[in-house]
Amino acid sequence: MKNTTIAIIVIVVAVGISGLIFLAGRQSSPAVEGQNVSIVGGKQVVTIDARGGYFPRNSVAQANLPTVIKMRTKGAFDCSNALTIPVIKYRANLPMTGETLIDVPPQAAGTTLNGFCAMGMYSFNIVFH
Repeated sequence: MKNTTIAIIVIVVAVGISGLIFLAGRQSSPAVEGQNVSIVGGKQVVTIDARGGYFPRNSVAQANLPTVIKMRTKGAFDCSNALTIPVIKYRANLPMTGETLIDVPPQAAGTTLNGFCAMGMYSFNIVFH
């Protein structure tokens, strides 16, 4: 009985630690919200990771600047590869691994650009201020 109890405790602890490691790795790989926008060569670049969804889901960008959305994929085999951004009439399949640059004309303050996967399960928003 004592050995069974110890075995159960060891299994529960191992599963708990594995879960924490998985969650920590999952949260650290995507871009951190608010830190995914930069100005490079007179254009602002909004970086979004696509794999099992879009990360970050919400971004804030400056209005009235030419913008490039940098979609990064790394071993993505889900519907987040099939990207649609209706406002700019963009629809394409992203590579399973790589970067795709999407030009966005300057947007007025208050505009929200929405992107989503082919199935509508995953989405992201870029709000221009």
